[in-house]
Amino acid sequence: MPPYSPDLNPTEQVCAKFKALLRKAAARTQEALWTNIGELFDSFPAEECQNHFSNCGYEFT
Repeated sequence: MPPYSPDLNPTEQVCAKFKALLRKAAARTQEALWTNIGELFDSFPAEECQNHFSNCGYEFT
């Protein structure tokens, strides 16, 4: 197997954006954290997710 590369893994790209948005929200209670997590999922439209896969070399037909 080739060495692992986070640049070729769309999950790593999405998680990096998600963690950055979560830090920016700065939720300090468990309730606020869960609320922010639910809201942050709206920050990932389907087109953007497809772009992450395309950026990693996956092709869509």
